[in-house]
Amino acid sequence: MDRMLYVAMTGAKETLNAQAVNNHNLANASTTGFRADLAAFQSRAVDGSGYASRVYTQSSSIGWDHKQGSMLSTGRDLDVAVNGPGWIAVQGADGKEAYTRAGDLQIDATGQLTTGTGHPVLGDGGPLVIPPYSSIFFAGDGSISIVAQGQSPQTTSTIGRLKLVNPTNDQIDRGDDGLFRMKDGSDAPADAAVQIGTGVLESSNVNAAEAMVNMIELARHFEMQVKAIRTAEENATAAQQLMRLG
Repeated sequence: MDRMLYVAMTGAKETLNAQAVNNHNLANASTTGFRADLAAFQSRAVDGSGYASRVYTQSSSIGWDHKQGSMLSTGRDLDVAVNGPGWIAVQGADGKEAYTRAGDLQIDATGQLTTGTGHPVLGDGGPLVIPPYSSIFFAGDGSISIVAQGQSPQTTSTIGRLKLVNPTNDQIDRGDDGLFRMKDGSDAPADAAVQIGTGVLESSNVNAAEAMVNMIELARHFEMQVKAIRTAEENATAAQQLMRLG
C-alpha cells in the first residue's frame, strides 16, 4: 500500500512541476523574443524489497525551444530583430555580458540604449550611449546612425554598433532573469555575419494553443494521481476493518 501511495504522490508532484513549466511558457506567449522551456517525463524504478514491478515519474528540464518566433512589423525606429541565428549582447544585473533576442530597445534619461526590461545594450566598446538626435537608423549589420539635433537630414553620423553574437545553442544556457549566457562564463565574440531587421520585433515562440491543450492534459493527469491516492486510502481503511474482524 505504501508503494502505491508513493507512486501516486510522486506522480502528482512531478505533474505539478510540469504544469509550472507549461504555465510559465503560457504566461510569456506575448513576451518579445521569448524561448519556451521544454520538459519531459522520465520513468524511474521504485527501489526496495519485493519485485521491481513499480515505477514512478520524474519531470525534468530538457532545455529550451530553439525555434525562431515570427516577425511582427511595428514601424518603430528603435525596434530591431535578429534575422536567423544570433543574439543581441546586453549587460546583466551582475554587470556581466548576457544575450537576448528581445529587440524592443529604448533610450533612458541619460541617453543609454537599453532593452525594454532595462538591460544596457552593448556595443563593441561597452554600453551604448545615444547623443540627442532628430532621427535614428539601425543598419543590417547593427551599425547605429543618427541625425544630430540641429543638423540637416543630409548630415548623418555613425555613433556605434550593436554587439551581435552567434554562439551555438549548446554553448549557452538561460538564467533565472531570462537572459542567456555562455556556459563557460566567457564572452562570445562578435559575429559580423549576424544581421538584424529594423522596425520589427520577434515574437515569443510559444504556441499558445498547444500550451493550453497541454495544461488541460496535465490537469487530468494530476486528477488521476489524486484518485489513486484516495483509492490507496480506501484500500487501507478496508484492510484495517478486516483486521478488526479477525
